[in-house]
Amino acid sequence: MIIKLKKNTIYIDQFKLKCSVGKGGIKKKHKEGDNITPKGLFRIGQLYYRSDRINNFKSKLKSKVIKKNMGWCNDSNSNYYNRLVRITKNTQYSYEKLHRINHNYDFILPISYNFNKPIKNKGSAIFLHLTKNYKPTAGCIALKKKDFFVMLNLINKHTKIKIF
Repeated sequence: MIIKLKKNTIYIDQFKLKCSVGKGGIKKKHKEGDNITPKGLFRIGQLYYRSDRINNFKSKLKSKVIKKNMGWCNDSNSNYYNRLVRITKNTQYSYEKLHRINHNYDFILPISYNFNKPIKNKGSAIFLHLTKNYKPTAGCIALKKKDFFVMLNLINKHTKIKIF
């Protein structure tokens, strides 16, 4: 199955789901922090979720609970660039905190942009995540919670996302 994303709409089976994308639009991504949602065909990763906020959902994806010490490295000088990391008091690289006060990261689905042998400063932490207001993102794709649930019921570990 392929999810298709064009402009601010995700097409999956017979469903059309409104979403928000990066402030810089959908283009070829050039660098970390450019606010662009990358064009291309990508695999979808493991599902991460906040078990203290979401406890009753169905998914065919492998899933992992988001803990307070989890982050996603966005430091292009780090060997952990564009990877899930454990945050400690001694962490010396920059990262995106996954356990947040707001609800945007109650669900996170990483897309495989710049995953295998990541190119430094090419971009990291491109996720499908939640939104309440469809404000443009820093490059991620954001859906309302009800639409995220629809998507979760339709996709599996073989699903890819085509962004164009």
